[in-house]
Amino acid sequence: MKALIAGGAGFIGSHLADYLLNEGNEVVCIDNFFIGTRQNILHLLTNPHYVFYQYDLNNMELLHQVFNKEKPDYVFHLAANSDIQASAQNPIIEYQNTYSTTFNLLEAMRLHNVKKMFFASTSAVYGNKDALLNEETALLAPISYYGGAKLGSEGLLSAYAYMNDMDVLIFRFPNVIGPRLTHGVIFDFIKRLKKDSSKLLILGDGTQTKPYLYVFDLIEAIMKFKNIGKGVTLYNVGVDTATSVTRIAEIVCQKIGASNVSFEYTGGKGGWKGDVPKFQYDLSKIHTAGWTAKYTSDEAVALTVENNLV
Repeated sequence: MKALIAGGAGFIGSHLADYLLNEGNEVVCIDNFFIGTRQNILHLLTNPHYVFYQYDLNNMELLHQVFNKEKPDYVFHLAANSDIQASAQNPIIEYQNTYSTTFNLLEAMRLHNVKKMFFASTSAVYGNKDALLNEETALLAPISYYGGAKLGSEGLLSAYAYMNDMDVLIFRFPNVIGPRLTHGVIFDFIKRLKKDSSKLLILGDGTQTKPYLYVFDLIEAIMKFKNIGKGVTLYNVGVDTATSVTRIAEIVCQKIGASNVSFEYTGGKGGWKGDVPKFQYDLSKIHTAGWTAKYTSDEAVALTVENNLV
């Protein structure tokens, strides 16, 4: 298979490239380094089965050139603005990096007759809900620009799949963590404690509690289901357990060897406007289909801290 990974220099995309190459596939990566980094893919650049293009997916002319030259069999769409706090201050970031990238990739697929796509969606499409989130029945009401752009992208995927006989696999991610993190609460805590190990600023009241999925569990799920069905196939993907922000702070302090750290909370249920303080997935659909994460949420956090200390 020749796979095109949009956002392939990002945290998840670079791990997906590793896996695909190890399985004997060819990989074409497109990334503009908006969030992804060259460091994430340095080890891949000398691989003869790996090609990298530093292009912006909003440049349709360059995108057509890549499709013409590389002729991918499968598109893995991981390009988006995953730093939700950044777009809270500047919504155009989501339009350009999350919504428009989806349209442009789908249009390139239509014009070049590519029929298979994986799309990284998010729990943010559900909005702020107390109930267990079931992908078949839960109301979709995003409260962040990121969630709105992802939900709009899901609508485009549905239309393009129907109109062009495409097969699209959609995973709604929880918080995905692991080696090569570029942002997020664990990344921020490590950075702050390295600067000052006597105190730690925590956004919100610390009770925000979410499921954290280890990236290698996610990659295995993507590969397991990538050819599962016709039309659009949708799954929540995650873990049954969850971890609070205060618990993350405790794990980071323990792993970094920082004792007697004073936790300072900004207060409020959410860390910022648009933040969903708590959610939990109904994972019965993907469990019934034969996949369960190996690591619990707390285990994923602990491993991630260890991975990112160097």
